[in-house]
Amino acid sequence: MSASASYMFPDGLPDWSNIEFIHRNTLRPRSHFFLYENEAEALKGDVGAAKAQCLSGEWRFHLSESPFEGPRDFYQPGFPAADFSKIVVPGMWQLQGHGKGPHYTNVIYPWPVDPPHISYQDNECGRYLKSFIPDKSFEGHQRRLRFEGVDSSFAVWLNGRNVGYSQGSRNPSEFDVTDFLEIGKENVLAVEVYQRCDGSYLEDQDQWWLSGIFRDVYLHAFPKIHPTDVRIAAQLDDNYCDGVLDVEIDTSASVIVELKLLGASKMQVASETKTIDGTGRFHLAIKNPAKWTAETPNLYQLVVNVGRTCTLAQRVGFRSAGLIDGVFCVNGSPIKLRGVNRHEHHPDHGRAVPYDFMRRDLEIMKRCNINAIRTSHQPNDPRLYDVADELGLWVMDEADLECHGFGEVGSDKPASFTSDNPAWREHYVDRARQLVSRDRNHACVIMWSLGNEAFYGRNHQAMYDCIKQLDSTRLVHYEGDAEAETADIFSRMYPSIDSVVDDFARAREWQKPLVLCEFLHAMGNSVGNAKEYIDVFYKHPRLMGGFVWEWANHGLRAKTKDGVEFMGYGGDFDDEPNDYNFIMDGLLWSEHQMTPNIIEYAKAIEPVQTIARHGNNVTVVNRYDFISLDHLESTWQLNTEAKGITRTGNASIPKGIPPHKEAVITLTEFEERLLHDIQGEAYLQIKFKLREATPWADAGHGVATGELTVAKPLSLFEIRNLAPQTSRPSIQQDPDGLLTVTSATKSTVWILDPVKGMIRSWQRAERPGVDILSEPIHMDFYRALTDNDRSGHGKQWVERRLNQTTSQVRKMHWHLGEGNIVIDVEERITPPALAWGVDNTWTYSFLGDAVTIRVRSKASGPLVPETFARIGLTLGLSGANRVRWWGRGPGESYRDRKQSQLFGQWEAGIDNLWTDYEFPQDAGNRTDVRRVEFTNSQGRRLLRARFGDLEGASFAATRYATRDVDECAHPHELRTRKRDDTLVRLDWAHHGLGTASCGPWTLPQYQLRSDQEFDFEIVLD
Repeated sequence: MSASASYMFPDGLPDWSNIEFIHRNTLRPRSHFFLYENEAEALKGDVGAAKAQCLSGEWRFHLSESPFEGPRDFYQPGFPAADFSKIVVPGMWQLQGHGKGPHYTNVIYPWPVDPPHISYQDNECGRYLKSFIPDKSFEGHQRRLRFEGVDSSFAVWLNGRNVGYSQGSRNPSEFDVTDFLEIGKENVLAVEVYQRCDGSYLEDQDQWWLSGIFRDVYLHAFPKIHPTDVRIAAQLDDNYCDGVLDVEIDTSASVIVELKLLGASKMQVASETKTIDGTGRFHLAIKNPAKWTAETPNLYQLVVNVGRTCTLAQRVGFRSAGLIDGVFCVNGSPIKLRGVNRHEHHPDHGRAVPYDFMRRDLEIMKRCNINAIRTSHQPNDPRLYDVADELGLWVMDEADLECHGFGEVGSDKPASFTSDNPAWREHYVDRARQLVSRDRNHACVIMWSLGNEAFYGRNHQAMYDCIKQLDSTRLVHYEGDAEAETADIFSRMYPSIDSVVDDFARAREWQKPLVLCEFLHAMGNSVGNAKEYIDVFYKHPRLMGGFVWEWANHGLRAKTKDGVEFMGYGGDFDDEPNDYNFIMDGLLWSEHQMTPNIIEYAKAIEPVQTIARHGNNVTVVNRYDFISLDHLESTWQLNTEAKGITRTGNASIPKGIPPHKEAVITLTEFEERLLHDIQGEAYLQIKFKLREATPWADAGHGVATGELTVAKPLSLFEIRNLAPQTSRPSIQQDPDGLLTVTSATKSTVWILDPVKGMIRSWQRAERPGVDILSEPIHMDFYRALTDNDRSGHGKQWVERRLNQTTSQVRKMHWHLGEGNIVIDVEERITPPALAWGVDNTWTYSFLGDAVTIRVRSKASGPLVPETFARIGLTLGLSGANRVRWWGRGPGESYRDRKQSQLFGQWEAGIDNLWTDYEFPQDAGNRTDVRRVEFTNSQGRRLLRARFGDLEGASFAATRYATRDVDECAHPHELRTRKRDDTLVRLDWAHHGLGTASCGPWTLPQYQLRSDQEFDFEIVLD
């Protein structure tokens, strides 16, 4: 090297760290379609028969820590790829054994924040190679190489020649490779994928950071004369009766284009033919078409025949969405969004979600009464919109944009980094353009969204302007525009119900409605007070409804060193920094199975509300937006505490009940006399089921239930009065001071410890010397923390040591009562280090083979926790195998999440009561219980507890100690601590769940406040 020579690294600014470049050599964004040889093939919709070749499958792969390292010339013809491994496309390389592994953050950027710069050293680079032979029929065609999604950016070479570059992870990129492709020969496609690019600053969504070609790759063959884009608007006229079909088609050259609209059985409804040179427009009036809604997804087939060269088909639905007097309406009628936020997630493949798995998601939604999806926070797999069109789901389609990590770097103007920075304008506009261009032909898409949590700035206005220029038929949403300066509607995340009502619903005049783009944060044991939100939505016209956060946990399948499988979250993959388990916040488990959360949400949004009974007539409300209840059938049953289900029958539903209206259904064979001889509690239960099968559910699938009280429960006083007369038990004190109480029949023996004031032993004559108690019966105010507790009232429980309380007995006294033995105990339950406590007065009344326990309690002292987790008895039970109870069931329930669980006589194994949350926490509670009975493996009763008519009484039975649940971070860890005995909780009251993990704390009416005196009673036998 001469003295005057110089060297520079890098020799130019790389595209992936250059704000000036988003794409190189990409084609203009277009709607998503495939071309076919003829109309018949197009109508079949088999992509395998399209004029396209799928390049997905097995590729060769090499990973480097940096784009400047590794085989940079890998794209050269004849490159020896001996050290390349195999990888599957679509897929994420971190989930196929490559790189540092998955990384989870919710808000923060896991790299140094210096936009638009990206590290040259720490930016993994995946190099892909794919050899293929193009179909011979592609000769004479324009060949387009289309990537449906690559995270985060990529450069492409074909046969050693540079094709181009693109970024925007969840948007498609398409290149003209006509001059690069060799027909009849083996071609080598080389793709260099960058883990991060400057666009990654705009892709800071609450999900795993994963990389790779995660959607399909296609080689499309477009004839020399072909359509380059098709834009469809199937609207309704001003009377919402007749249809207006506007189709705009771009062609590569002058050609005769035939347009056909086909209805049911492919019968032609309308057609038109014209010559198009460049851009042409069709305008067809359709007389009273079948309307598309989420409840009536009526679709037509639009066929576009382009000369004699090719055909495309697109399903279209006629519908109009917008505001009428400030109310969100579709086809002229107000609707309510009963929605969910859906991230793309699979426990093994990350965002590379297989089609069947995605379709199953949407079918589950339909079966759970969900009618809307927010594609959080990016455009989803294009096939999802086809399924949503078919099944009937409203879609808020969201741009691939989120950058809330800028709010964590200490700046008082986080929007100035990108959202309000003119240098980033085209990056924002490009994401809006890509979104609308791809998805605008879908009936399911009723609204666009500018992204999520990206603050608010001038670039959002530019996105809005771009969208309106491309599509004036839909509204635009953006929650970050808090005052709706740009957006067409107001939007809020996780507001309290009171703020929704006070700030929006009560307004007498308004121009823009409100949607809750995120609410009911479904993290762990959650979704408290779902009913209250839904009822408010339906009460106030201005409220559009909302989208629960979120659809499913994002756990990724992992294994311990010993091979034990579990669902991993932040930190389980040595990913630092991370946001721990905040990614486990869905209505479904990570494998997309049902949880108690979604069961409750499905109940809250059920389309038929049961209101009241008058004789054999029951008032119901049709909460559908467009249809009657004609597609449903209904049955009723009388469920009694004493005898179970005593009578059943059918219910007659009147024809044509209008949406959002009350009506009366008639219970056939129901007579008032059926209620005369009921002893104890009883309910009239009504079920509404599908009359016929649908594409998403079988005939008989339940869509709603109703439950009306017809007889009240017996009080403990009434229960005791029904018991037969017995002789007084005996009592004696041994030399150690222990009190032994023996029933008159000698069949039951209790032992009490005066020092601890507790029943420490309970034995039965049929098993002499065998104690059914493994832990004494004692008072408890704590539960294992739920995710909501940790962010809500539970923080104070731990700070004030509610989980560390012990009993301090002050006095015990016993005497002979009227046929019974009475033992009184005074104690104070207190934590260490603090001066607050709960003063309890216990009264044990032994009569027959039963003991009635009455506890009067009052908390006092400085720093008393404002709430308690629970107030009730805890005991250990030996030999328990199964449980029978009368109350809500069969699933778990809490005071603010119980509507989905109906009253009945239920039975379950102890192990089946526990809900194995993917992050261990309190679980398995059953509430509104009148009695519960624990039996052994032979079916013999060990213990029965009766609460009488106390509202809100609960029980739980588990093999896990509360402390162990708190200490374990994964279910497999907890299972190693499984007990042989059963920990039983018998609670008189408990604190609700709420949604405090991200949102409002437990509502006041569901809190267990400590500033009151408690007086509770229970009978054990």
